[in-house]
Amino acid sequence: MTECLSIAGNNLAYEVSGQGPLVVLAHGIGDSRHSYRFLAPALVGAGYRVANVDIRGCGDSSLGWDAYSRTDIAGDLVAVVRHFGGPAVIIGQSISGGAATIAAATAPDLINGIIELAPFTRLQPFDLGGLMRVKRFRTGYSQMAQVMVNVTCPVLIIEGSLDPDWADPRAEGEKIIADLPRGLGELAIIEGAGHYPHAQTPDQVLALAQPFLDKTLANA
Repeated sequence: MTECLSIAGNNLAYEVSGQGPLVVLAHGIGDSRHSYRFLAPALVGAGYRVANVDIRGCGDSSLGWDAYSRTDIAGDLVAVVRHFGGPAVIIGQSISGGAATIAAATAPDLINGIIELAPFTRLQPFDLGGLMRVKRFRTGYSQMAQVMVNVTCPVLIIEGSLDPDWADPRAEGEKIIADLPRGLGELAIIEGAGHYPHAQTPDQVLALAQPFLDKTLANA
């Protein structure tokens, strides 16, 4: 059943099911929580309480938000975790992988770990003219450079070997790990998967995610 969390006059839609430690799922831009249709029930079956979120402007969530940066999405995810009492592990795909990183850096008391699926986490080359003109985008963009060193929880990066967004998905994952404090990051590559491993290879994502969740949420 779809429920909504009110944030600054807008509604963030989500579904929650299961019992146990909290896992929050967040999809990529232009997608919806339906992309987790295979992974969400598998996580419930593994003993987790799963909140599957439509990020702002997508799915059943409101349109007309003031901004849609990774920083803004991170604030929404922290609000969801706080709504359910936390702590939680956030599983974020694409833009929400970067958002999960910001959430972990800004709310370490609520976030025990993050799993990033095919994430846009590092600073990416954008049009500098547009970057300088739009203040809210500039803020969200520059913050990403600063927050990586503030992450204190374990991080699992999962990349698909055939992700078309990267010339070398493994190298992209390794660069994300290198930007984190030493010892926090772990990288896994799913051979044959693209940008949507949670929908393309959900069993393999679950096999990688479950040991991470069991460890990071053992005392939640």
